[in-house]
Amino acid sequence: MNNLVLSLAPKFTKLLTLVLRQENPQLEDTAVETIAKFCHDLQDLDLSKSFKLGDRSLYALSHGCRNLTKLNISGCTSFSDEGLEYLTKFCRKLKILNLCGCIKATTDCALQAIGQNCNMLHSLNLGWCDNVGDLGVTSLAYGCPDLRCLDLCGCVRITDDSVIALASGCLHLRSLGLYYCRNITNREMYSLAHSRVKNKASIWQPMKGRYDEEGLRSLNISQYTALTPSVVQALCDTFPALHTCSGRHSLVMSGYLNLTSVHCACAVQSHRTLNSILHTAH
Repeated sequence: MNNLVLSLAPKFTKLLTLVLRQENPQLEDTAVETIAKFCHDLQDLDLSKSFKLGDRSLYALSHGCRNLTKLNISGCTSFSDEGLEYLTKFCRKLKILNLCGCIKATTDCALQAIGQNCNMLHSLNLGWCDNVGDLGVTSLAYGCPDLRCLDLCGCVRITDDSVIALASGCLHLRSLGLYYCRNITNREMYSLAHSRVKNKASIWQPMKGRYDEEGLRSLNISQYTALTPSVVQALCDTFPALHTCSGRHSLVMSGYLNLTSVHCACAVQSHRTLNSILHTAH
């Protein structure tokens, strides 16, 4: 694949989208450098699972592909935080960034750079990046207020402070992954619910007819150990788009034997409808 990219990139200078996802890593820095040299209009680039790539690729993209809006470098384990910080200084149009598994690159310093430079970001995947901490997530929360989707699954260092910051700074957040984030407690969940109540007058109330489009629509809180049914029920009550019912599991909470009493809005409505029918029948 590497030689193929080297030969074709100079001939396709108007490329907007390029997917180079690999199961068997072959791509090297020289190929990405060639892409950056000739494909200046590139907006969407997928380099996932390119284990052989290093910071040379990020430096090349920084100078040659400044129109990038979507970048997938998940599983690229050789990138460093310095390389990622450098990229964010030049690729400021990024809206979708997938860093899942980029353990070396995703330090708090790198996330601070993203928060400072990429304020157009809508979606960020930090899954299983266990160097991510509260300082980095807080920087994202206040630097990227338009975040819609954030995956923090497996980020074991984050605590309540991270999600409280997200609740305050990212009022348009629709999807949040917190699987295996075991340092998070009831306090964080209440902050999410309160964020909508607090900002309802300024954010949701003027948007009549679009109420259900705002607020959390997907939440993964599997493998928590400290949450109580009352706080999870408060989330369901606050965000009616979160579902626990069959076929619509947008609230994922596997691993909780004590949360069987939690029900989403449609389950509650079905129960009320059934009671109404039974009452009428009598």
